[in-house]
Amino acid sequence: MLLPLLLFFLLVFTSCKDSDTSKTEPNKFSVEKQPFGTTIDGQNVELFTLRNEFGMVANISEYGAVLVSLYVPDRDGNAGDVTVGFDDTDFDSWEGNASYFGATVGRYGNRIGDGRFILDGKEYGLAKNHDSGIPCHLHGGVKGFDKVVWEGESVKKEGATGIKLTYLSKDGEEGYPGNLSVAVTYWLTDSNELIWEAEATTDQATPVNLVHHSYWNLSADHETTIYDHELQILADHFLPTDKGLIPTGEKAPVAGTPMDFRELTAIGVGVEADFEPLKIAGGYDHCWVLREGEGIRPAAKVTDPKTGRTMEILTDQAGVQFYGGNFIDGTSKGKNGTVNPHRGALCLETECFPDSPNKPDFPNGILRPGETYKHTLIHRFSW
Repeated sequence: MLLPLLLFFLLVFTSCKDSDTSKTEPNKFSVEKQPFGTTIDGQNVELFTLRNEFGMVANISEYGAVLVSLYVPDRDGNAGDVTVGFDDTDFDSWEGNASYFGATVGRYGNRIGDGRFILDGKEYGLAKNHDSGIPCHLHGGVKGFDKVVWEGESVKKEGATGIKLTYLSKDGEEGYPGNLSVAVTYWLTDSNELIWEAEATTDQATPVNLVHHSYWNLSADHETTIYDHELQILADHFLPTDKGLIPTGEKAPVAGTPMDFRELTAIGVGVEADFEPLKIAGGYDHCWVLREGEGIRPAAKVTDPKTGRTMEILTDQAGVQFYGGNFIDGTSKGKNGTVNPHRGALCLETECFPDSPNKPDFPNGILRPGETYKHTLIHRFSW
């Protein structure tokens, strides 16, 4: 009689234990794929969804290697989309994405002055596809990497699941020399990190500066500005620009200016200051010179006091472009029936300095045969 009773209590205990565990066990990593849309020229595009254990969800498109959305919990556990752009189901708007929402941009992200550069004694001409007072080349040209279809496949490693996207940029594409083989991988980790990794090789010397261009509003309220977001950039200098937003070559100290984000500072405090670099750009749209260091290191941090969400930026690059949404005019369609307000989002684009191919004193922006371009950008979230 004693043995059956012992077995009965053992089964009850095990059942209760299993039941309790199921209530607290977090969701496992997962990756899903579904059709996203068809381009104007008939190419089918897939959308990949990554999930981690703690409620983060990332949607990534083969078109433009775009981060379409990223859902992050707030301090109360409510997940919201902290990126600005278009709806997850609105492929047509993503194909017409003139603001580079969430995109992987290249072959050379940011600006190249006068749409030209000289490499090994030869001059190359590029499209002047942007005009902020003086025409320049921006984000790879008329059809940069943000407007092509990449080939995606799911990948995994310990503590993370991801999507690897590959693209071959052929010699002469958008005026750039050399066949450039590119791979970009998004990882979603169990440390609540979204990691963007880029690698590239070439068969001819060519400028390369691959940049991730997500627009962030950590409140997940797409009708608000980012004025109350608090920003820190670990940089003692920034790059002043001319009226075309091309760096002059000077590295100016941030101390005593509205460009000083060495400590957490609300963005709205200085954005309208009577300061010539801000007046030229219409707000923040400058590259900060990150402190020197080896490998991946902290670069910036932004926090939203209302929701408790914080995003830390780590990178192996020399600079970070802080763009405060100055060109969002308050009329463009946003997510969930909203309209994107002026300065309703910010970008923190880790990168080589703008116009490096024309500035010998800037970090090298030229990739040569036998070399491998590498760029790691980590977005680390807490709430």
